[in-house]
Amino acid sequence: MKTRLFFFSFLFLFLTLSYNMGQTKKAMSIVDFLNIPGINNPALSPDGKQFIYVLSGSNWDKNRQISHIWRQDLDGENLIQLTNGFSGESSPQWSPDGKYISFIAKREPSELNQVYLIRNLGGEAIQLTHHKTAVRSVQWAPDGGSIYFLTSDPKTTEEENQAKRKDDVYAKDENYKQVHLWKMELSDSAARRLTGGDYSVNRYMLSRDGKFIIQSRAISPLYDESTTNELWLVNNKGEEAKQLTFNNIPEFSAQLSPDGNQILFIADANKKFEDYYNANLFLLPVKGGDPVMLLEEIPYEVNAASWTADGKNILILMNMGAESQLFTYELASKELKKITTGTHSIGQWDYNWNLNRHIFSVNHSKNPGDFFYMEGNDFKGARQISHVYDYLDEEFELPRQEKISWKAVDGVVVEGLLYYPAYYSKDKKYPLVVQTHGGPASSDKYGFSRSNSRYNAVLAGKGYMVLQPNYRGSTGYGDEFLRDMVGNYFKNSHLDVIAGVDYLVEKGLADPDKLIKMGWSAGGHMTNKLITFTDRFKAASSGAGAANWISMYGQSDVRIYRTPWFGGTPWQENAPIDLYWEHSPLKDIHKVTTPTIFLVGGNDERVPPPQSVEMYRALKSNQVPTHLYIAPREPHGWRELHHRLFKINVELDWFAKYALNEDYIWELVPGEK
Repeated sequence: MKTRLFFFSFLFLFLTLSYNMGQTKKAMSIVDFLNIPGINNPALSPDGKQFIYVLSGSNWDKNRQISHIWRQDLDGENLIQLTNGFSGESSPQWSPDGKYISFIAKREPSELNQVYLIRNLGGEAIQLTHHKTAVRSVQWAPDGGSIYFLTSDPKTTEEENQAKRKDDVYAKDENYKQVHLWKMELSDSAARRLTGGDYSVNRYMLSRDGKFIIQSRAISPLYDESTTNELWLVNNKGEEAKQLTFNNIPEFSAQLSPDGNQILFIADANKKFEDYYNANLFLLPVKGGDPVMLLEEIPYEVNAASWTADGKNILILMNMGAESQLFTYELASKELKKITTGTHSIGQWDYNWNLNRHIFSVNHSKNPGDFFYMEGNDFKGARQISHVYDYLDEEFELPRQEKISWKAVDGVVVEGLLYYPAYYSKDKKYPLVVQTHGGPASSDKYGFSRSNSRYNAVLAGKGYMVLQPNYRGSTGYGDEFLRDMVGNYFKNSHLDVIAGVDYLVEKGLADPDKLIKMGWSAGGHMTNKLITFTDRFKAASSGAGAANWISMYGQSDVRIYRTPWFGGTPWQENAPIDLYWEHSPLKDIHKVTTPTIFLVGGNDERVPPPQSVEMYRALKSNQVPTHLYIAPREPHGWRELHHRLFKINVELDWFAKYALNEDYIWELVPGEK
C-alpha cells in the first residue's frame, strides 16, 4: 500500500513539474525573432557520409546576419565550423573526391566575391579566383580538375578613368555588363573565358559526364529581359554551340538526361508556350523537336526537378498550394507518385543521384527548416540530421497552425493558413491580422517563416490571430486559379480575402472590431486595394505596394508580369489605360478611412518609393492618420537588423494604437537602454 501511495505521489509530482515546465515557455520577442538563425545550401558529400550547409546568425554590431559554412557527419557527430570570415561565406560545393570544399566570399584585399578553396578537414582557405568582377554560380567538373563560374565583363580602361574623374553619367537600362561563363584549371589556376558576345549566360548546368554544358542565354542580364532567355548546348570547351529553344519564355533548372538524349526544364508556360501559367515540367529532344509538357493534368506548380541515375524517373518538388512535397515520375508508365507527406513544406533540396540519397529542409509550424536525410524514396525512414531550430519549440510559446478553407463569393473554394494566438481559448474572439503574400504568383505554405513580413510567432505571443489567404492569383491550385488576374488584376483576389475574414468572424474566432491588414510587395498591393474597398480594417501597414499601375509600369525594373494582367502596355496605341486605372488603388483613394502606414526601401527598384509616396500624400491630404517610412540603402526586401526591428516595432505600435486602443512599448536594439 505504501509502495502504491509513493508511486502515485511521485506521479503527481512528475505531472505537476511537467505542467509547470510547460508553462515556462515564453512569448517570442522581436529580438528573439530576428535572432533566429538561417540555414541553407545543404550538400551531401560524394561518399554520402557527411554534409555541409550555410548557417547565418544575427550580428547586431554589424547590423546584419552573417553566414558561415559548417560540416557535420550524418550521424550527428563531428560538427565543425569550417569558415569564419569577417564578411561571411556562401555557396559551398564539394569537390568530386570529397577532399575539398569551394565557397564564395569577400576577403581583403578584394572587395568582390571570389572563389575560395578549403580542405574538408579544415584549415586556411586559399583564394582561387582573382577576377576584376564578382564571381558566382560555381560548379565543379566531374573529374575535379577544374571549376566553372559566371562573372560580368569588367569595365574598360576608359570607363575606369571616367569613374575616377566622376564623369559617370549613365544611360538607364544600358549601364550593365554582360555575364559570361569561365573555366579555371586547378592545376595552374589558369582561368579561360568560354563564352563571349553581346548576350549574357544567366544560368548553366554541366552534364553528369562533364562533356556538355546547357546554358540559358539572354540578350542582357536585366530582369525585364528574362523573356529572351533561350537554352543552348555547348561542349565543355564552350564550342559547337547549338540553340535548343525559340520560345521567348524563361527556362529554369535545365538538365541533360544521363544518356544525353533529352533535356528537362521548368517554365512558367502552358504546352503552347504561352506565358503566365503555373511552372510546368518539359522534356526537349537534344537532336531537335518541340518541347513536350509533362503532367498536363496536374494542378500543382513545379519548383525543382532532377533525373535519377538511370534516367528512367524524374524526381520533382511541387508546390501544392499550402504545402510542398517531393514526387517521383516514371517516364515509361507516366505514373506520378508522392514521396513525402505531412503538414509541412519541403524546401531546400539536394539530391545525390549517384547514391540516390537526399537532403532537404522540412518547414513546419515549430521549425523553420531543419535538414532531413532520406535514402531513395523511403520517407518513412527519413531522419532529422540538423537541430539548429530545436530550441524554438523548447523555449517559446509558438502558434498552432491550421489549413482552413472557405467559399468565395462566386462559390470557388479558397484555402488559407490560420495561426492561433498563444494560450488560445475557444471562448474568446481575437484581433485578426490578415497577411497577404507577395508575388502574387506564389502561395503561403505550412511552416515557420523568418520573413520580416511574417513574424507570426511574435504576433501570436501578443494575442493576435493571423490569417494568410491563398487568394485567386496564387500558385499550386491550377492555371485557372492563377490566371484569374489575367486581364483583370483585382477581379476576385480581394474578394477572396474578405470572404476569409467573414468566415473567421462567422465562426466566432475573429473580433470584427479588431481587424488589421498587412502585406509586402503584392501583399502591399492588396493592402492598398482593401483600404480603398472597405472600412472594416481598423489599422493597416502597406509594404512596398503599388498605388498607380500606370506609373508603376514605367518606374519598376520589371514589366513582364504586368502586361498580361492588363492586356497590353499603357504606352501602346489604343492602350488599356482605363483597365490600368480601374485597378489602381489610387483611383478610389478618397474612400480610405483606415489609419495606414507605408514602408519601402530607399533602393527598391521592384516597387519604387514613388508608389508609396503617392499613397501617403493622398491619405495625408485627406486627413487619414498615416506615415511613410523609407529605409535607406534597402532594396525590395529589408536586410539590415536595425531596419527590420524598426519595421516590426512601428507596425505593432500602429496596430495597438488603432485596433486595440492600447499603448505599445518599443523593443530596443540588444545592449541599448
